[in-house]
Amino acid sequence: MQVKPKVTLLAHTPLPEKVIAAAAKLCYSKTPSSEIMNGLDDEAAAKFLDMLVGFGHASPIEHATFTFGIEGVSRSFTHQLVRHRMASYSQKSQRYVDEGGFNYIIPPEIEDNPQAKEAFIKAMENSQKAYDEISQILQDAYVENLDEDKKDDKSERRKLQKKAIEDARFVLPNACETMIVVTMNARELMHFFNVRTCNRAQWEIREVAKQMLKICYEMAPTLFKNAGPNCLNGPCPEGNMSCRQREAVIEEFKKLKESPSIKTG
Repeated sequence: MQVKPKVTLLAHTPLPEKVIAAAAKLCYSKTPSSEIMNGLDDEAAAKFLDMLVGFGHASPIEHATFTFGIEGVSRSFTHQLVRHRMASYSQKSQRYVDEGGFNYIIPPEIEDNPQAKEAFIKAMENSQKAYDEISQILQDAYVENLDEDKKDDKSERRKLQKKAIEDARFVLPNACETMIVVTMNARELMHFFNVRTCNRAQWEIREVAKQMLKICYEMAPTLFKNAGPNCLNGPCPEGNMSCRQREAVIEEFKKLKESPSIKTG
């Protein structure tokens, strides 16, 4: 079954902008850390955040973290996501979770091409058939080798199923749907948004990054007001590989940040 990307905010640092501003304030103050939040209202926090950006003093931004649940995405997507190493990840395991009847993601270009879509769906069905067949063959072989008194033991059967599916998964495609929880600090999120909301990013990770950015902007609008592809804040760094659509991109992200609030977890 075809599925679509969905991002949910699971948790975040309470008062992220004030926490960052307090951490920055500590660098320039004799005030004890236990009192550093005193009198730090929204206006003062915003002033400190603007100062951080102007000074290029980015380390205090790392004190705020955001945890997202991401589903309806492909294994191809998560292979790209985990390249961002300054983050924590927990992903649905194909060793422990049976992928019988797995969902899959169809790239838009394939979805819009009837001939390509037909071939794609056939490949998914063939992968499913092979996975089910290999898993069953292996399980049957493992059960056959069990002692007679263990062949009806449900616990033993579950162990053998796990042993079978961890090898059968090798035939599963990159399109196979997965779920992942990711935690990033705000500084890493800034970098993530720079490269993954860019038009040159692949469509799936760009869609997820835009959903994450929308959520972050709602939680911390001063902190993330300039977040997005590099071209929002200066010339495109991609050189000859630039999409050359800077004005359209600026308008797109302006609308994204101004659009109605989305639901978070």
